[in-house]
Amino acid sequence: MAEPRAGSGPAAPGRPIRGTSFPGLSFPGLLPEDRQPVIIAARRTPLCRANGALKKLRAHELLAPVLRSLLADAGDGTGESVTDVVIGNAVGGGGNVARLAALEAGLPVTVPGVTVDRQCGSGLDAIVLASRLVAAGGGGLYLAGGVESISTAPLRAHRNDDGSPDFYSRAQFAPLSFGDPDMGVAAENVAARFGISRERQDAFALRSHQRALAAAAAGTFDAEIVPLAAGSGESAAADDGPRPSLGPALMARFPPVFASGGTVTAGNSCFDADGAAAVVVTSMERARQLGAADGLLVLGTDTAGVAPQLLGIGAAAAAERLLAAHGLSAADVGLVEFNEAFAAQTLACFDQLGIDPDQANLDGGALALGHAYGASGAVLVTRLLAQARRSPEPGQLALAMISIAGGMGTAALLGYARLT
Repeated sequence: MAEPRAGSGPAAPGRPIRGTSFPGLSFPGLLPEDRQPVIIAARRTPLCRANGALKKLRAHELLAPVLRSLLADAGDGTGESVTDVVIGNAVGGGGNVARLAALEAGLPVTVPGVTVDRQCGSGLDAIVLASRLVAAGGGGLYLAGGVESISTAPLRAHRNDDGSPDFYSRAQFAPLSFGDPDMGVAAENVAARFGISRERQDAFALRSHQRALAAAAAGTFDAEIVPLAAGSGESAAADDGPRPSLGPALMARFPPVFASGGTVTAGNSCFDADGAAAVVVTSMERARQLGAADGLLVLGTDTAGVAPQLLGIGAAAAAERLLAAHGLSAADVGLVEFNEAFAAQTLACFDQLGIDPDQANLDGGALALGHAYGASGAVLVTRLLAQARRSPEPGQLALAMISIAGGMGTAALLGYARLT
């Protein structure tokens, strides 16, 4: 059987982990328990529309309460055992929001922090980086995830020859010779190239809202959300994006936004959101010492590049390569979370991988909850841990995927395991 592709992440051959089996994987075992990464806790803020309920909170103020909650979940109220804080951020003010948030959260000054920028993939890539540090023998405990405060993001400007500012709305992601389309234009490109109809996009987006509304009503998100004090005596404790008023007739009324005669509308596109999400990543050995009952083993990861004009398909390229490296197909994966930036790209990726859309994003996704750029990849992992615990099947595989500006995608293969 083929070994995992070089660079595909921590799931290299090693001695089997006691009590854990992942049928169908093309390697005989996992890393030794002192180096096998596992995610044992995950938390997030409510996701709220940009310039809405969380508009007064800067990125580190969104993230700090999440970090404090994770410490409590891991049984370390002081943070003394934290090795590093690894945080993704896409449109912040620079500096090092990971370190700033760690100090704001009350972690010891001895705990460092590093900030990762792979745009929309930043939160998932931060978790990948922390997992690889554990796999490399880094030991200890990592807080990893992402944050975005689009509401407070700084204005950006190039400097003209005379020193005056030339403001711009987004960074350049690819040389102009490659084509550097805006996100909505790229979604239209994907819809046209892969034949994703307006009807399919609208139906998928509507279902995302319906699932998110049902999950919220059932209290599904309550345990993972960290309520926030939003200023002026106000608080935010729930996502504010899912819309109960949406129906097929209203969805059909939205006009195309990005291309005349196109299929991508405000109804089947995500909205910008503020929020943060993070997880606790450590080794199996350390997780057992902490008394963790279960978690998601990080079995492998991959990041792939695609044509910038079709950036929305990047996640499929990464996931396809990752699954193939482990001798798997999408049919072997029980839980799937994909960042729904646009219905067009989500459906195109599912089609390419052979994933039934009905079996993915079980509680809705970014079309309903919003896209908090640097946090969104970590939200995916937070959702997968909650879903795995809701229907605990040791050995069940899970897949997190996100497409990234500039023509990239990151995917992570996870597996639910009992640790006690």
